Amino acid sequence: MPDISLTIVVVLCLASLAAGWIDAVVGGGGLLLLPAMLLGLPGGTPAAYALGTNKAVAIVGTTGAAVTYARKAPVDVRLAVRIGLAALAGSTAGAFVAAGMSTDVLKPVVMVVLLGVGTFVMLRPAFGTAPSTEPVSARRVLAAIGLAGLGIGFYDGLIGPGTGTFLVLALTALLHFDLVTASATAKIVNCCTNAGALATFAWKGTVYWQLAALMAVFNLVGGMVGARTALKKGSGFVRVVLLTVVFALVANLAYQQWIA
Repeated sequence: MPDISLTIVVVLCLASLAAGWIDAVVGGGGLLLLPAMLLGLPGGTPAAYALGTNKAVAIVGTTGAAVTYARKAPVDVRLAVRIGLAALAGSTAGAFVAAGMSTDVLKPVVMVVLLGVGTFVMLRPAFGTAPSTEPVSARRVLAAIGLAGLGIGFYDGLIGPGTGTFLVLALTALLHFDLVTASATAKIVNCCTNAGALATFAWKGTVYWQLAALMAVFNLVGGMVGARTALKKGSGFVRVVLLTVVFALVANLAYQQWIA
């Protein structure tokens, strides 16, 4: 465990709690947790340790949220795992590409896409408020595996921020899920991508396991409470959180691109 003060440990645990809640409701918890990790670890610590420890924390909260959702929401676990395995392959490929290129050129594109998505959701109040009564076609399932799995998984390995949010949006649009079911399904997919990334960081030895174990407890509580909140409040509440996270992600990417 790195040599950090008790105050910083407390702050990181509270950030982990809040990130778990946000991630369970609509994805995007990394927007809070990863910057907190980068700021909280001692100066000069390689970024890989923040990324690896972040994944070790996030996978616990994501798993807790996924289990909570699966018990109470109508989740097709088999379909979610199929998409998750595709996302695992995509994230691995994205990580290899990221090692040899600068991702800064892609950030403006991601911002434009997010702004378009946010505008669409604002102008379509009914988006994701209720599931479709029509059966999902095999073509849509394949599209979800390709886009939500391989495509967004590749993005996760290449850049990362907002992966959970993109998953929720893609699953809602492609499979006509309501936002609560899409969030539940996205958590299972996230478990697969997080497991792959964590295995890579663990193999490289860039995880502070003691710190991760402590923060993971708070992230787990946040994730389980967040899932229960989404189930209780419904899709209308998730929609508000979704829009908030989308525009926060745009602001974060803009800051990284032009100010930081």
